[in-house]
Amino acid sequence: MAEKRRSGTVMSESKSAKCETDEEFLSQSGTSALLRGALLKLLESRSEDPVGFLAEHFGHLSSEVDDGGSEHQTVIRSLWHLSLAHHSQRSAFNNNVRVAYELLTQGGPRQRCIGGVRGALYTETLRCLCSEGGLSASTASPLLLRMRCHDYEAVPFELFRQGVLTCSVYTDYIRKSRRLYAAVASAPDRPAERALCQAVLATLQDALETADGCDVGRYLEASAKISPAKLAQAMAEARPPTQQQEGPTMDAQEFEDAAATLFIARVRMVT
Repeated sequence: MAEKRRSGTVMSESKSAKCETDEEFLSQSGTSALLRGALLKLLESRSEDPVGFLAEHFGHLSSEVDDGGSEHQTVIRSLWHLSLAHHSQRSAFNNNVRVAYELLTQGGPRQRCIGGVRGALYTETLRCLCSEGGLSASTASPLLLRMRCHDYEAVPFELFRQGVLTCSVYTDYIRKSRRLYAAVASAPDRPAERALCQAVLATLQDALETADGCDVGRYLEASAKISPAKLAQAMAEARPPTQQQEGPTMDAQEFEDAAATLFIARVRMVT
């Protein structure tokens, strides 16, 4: 009987220890922090599909444990964080860049580099950013060539942030240039008149040259401020409305390449 009483006492104490409050359980398990972090990310992204966003968020957290921190998965997780806020939301964007940078810095033994992110991971992240932004390899390559680092080099945070911001702005800029070409082309299935394209490119160049400061975001702001009236004026000067379309043409890819060159020429090369 005495043994049973002692056993009962131990079981009672063990059961009592487990009877913690809900708040204590959430705190000790780390769940509160995970939920709080997920909700903050959701508020930053303002996703149109909150449930899907949270599912993807926790899926990424789970993969960090399951895949052992492979280099490819680390880049994918970094890109996901970078996609949570547009670069125009500067505070949230910079926070996400910091998270992505720390992920790439604190990876497995092959990923670590004293003093920053390994150059190979930096270059791969920028390449993937351009690809996910809808840029072809031919459009992205000239920009990446100016910003690339050697694979073995350590990339500090500020250089990483500037590279990510430049690629993000560049993808928006190229989409803007495609809309400009569509405005010039008389029909979707026909190339635009070269004289009109050159007039629009000259207007775009003027806008870029008037951008103040060294912030690459100013180039996008300048190009976005080209009003329809100014565009129409440039086109009218190149070819009066009464004149029929004639002469050489320029296809969409050539126009995009020319617009890209105007932007890339203003990006400082990494040395």
